[in-house]
Amino acid sequence: MENAGTSQPPLTARAAGLVACTQCGRVHDAETAECRRCGSVLKSRDTTSLQRVMAWWVAGLIMYIPANLYPMLRTTTLGKDTSNTIVGGVIELVKHGDYGVGGIVFLASVIVPVGKFFAIAYLAFSVHRPDTMHNKARQHLYEVVEFIGRWSMMDVFVVAILTALVQFNIVLAIHPGIAAICFALSVAFTMLSAQSFDPRLIWDADEASQP
Repeated sequence: MENAGTSQPPLTARAAGLVACTQCGRVHDAETAECRRCGSVLKSRDTTSLQRVMAWWVAGLIMYIPANLYPMLRTTTLGKDTSNTIVGGVIELVKHGDYGVGGIVFLASVIVPVGKFFAIAYLAFSVHRPDTMHNKARQHLYEVVEFIGRWSMMDVFVVAILTALVQFNIVLAIHPGIAAICFALSVAFTMLSAQSFDPRLIWDADEASQP
């Protein structure tokens, strides 16, 4: 007879002989090969998840480097061209007293993307080191990374809006720089990297570490 204070690990779907469809969520017997609702192929675990995660992660990192080195905006004022990188644009905003806007741009274009790179790499690493952080914390970290991915496009949206609205020929015109394309690709690649991660691996690593 077990002691009242002894806690048993939660029963997982795989241990119960079940598998859930990653597309629609319907649960089937583990032997089922195809989802009866949406027709997707059923897999208890995505064995190629980490390879795709790191491939998209590296691609996003490669695109993020020129996104910070090349101009994000090219402004033409009375025939004079000026250009600013992401950080350069933040510095200009701060110089003009727009601290709030500068802070938002810096957060969305520098802090969030860099934080995503570290978070995704940590999640991929933690699958092999389950003792680095509690499972629930890692699950919450994964959900946060997946949620905030879309908001990293703020800089690109601002450039697109300015380009569309501010076109007064030689007097004043704004054009996107090469960094805008690189930044958009970097955000897209990191979003694909986060979506490629199979969060079930978080709990598998914990099960493997238990005696």
